Amino acid sequence: MTENPSSQPELLFVGDNLALDFINTQYGVGAAHCECLIDDSSVVNWLKAAQLLPEDFEPAPPGLLKLALALRASAKSLLQAARLEGDVDVDVVNQILEAGRSARELEWDSASKTFKLVAHRRHDDAASLLEPVAQALVSLLTDSQLGLVKECEAHDCTLLFHDLTKSHRRRWCSMAVCGNRMKVAAFRSRKKAE
Repeated sequence: MTENPSSQPELLFVGDNLALDFINTQYGVGAAHCECLIDDSSVVNWLKAAQLLPEDFEPAPPGLLKLALALRASAKSLLQAARLEGDVDVDVVNQILEAGRSARELEWDSASKTFKLVAHRRHDDAASLLEPVAQALVSLLTDSQLGLVKECEAHDCTLLFHDLTKSHRRRWCSMAVCGNRMKVAAFRSRKKAE
């Protein structure tokens, strides 16, 4: 998909993980490069699409884009460092976790007739809106097998995904898009060689 200044690039949720989907807000190579986070409103739109904000949420808090881009860059660095056993700066994630910390309250759920621990956003500032993404990143880095975080094998795709398949042999971000294209290309290559 080529970047079109008059329209927003497609928001892709193929990572099977909120943090990976957030990293995937920038994807593609060369002329097909897409940037989904272009202003504060586009970050709010992504958060709505990820079902982290209600559809009627507005306005975007000031500085949301700047903090979102810093979080995405930090997430990429942390993921790479964890996979390569390297050391990297964790300040951005820790700042968002601290400043955006949600209030947790014990509430009675009359439908299930049980108590539940419910998290509520304290503020509508940038850190509070991005805290669930930072929390998902922490969970990915601390509770997941990072060997199952893979990049799509399509030559022109940069999307990451968490391989949750039983056999752990997932190769493409989406079978419907990249998987089909690569299989068709392989078939044509075999036919051409015959």
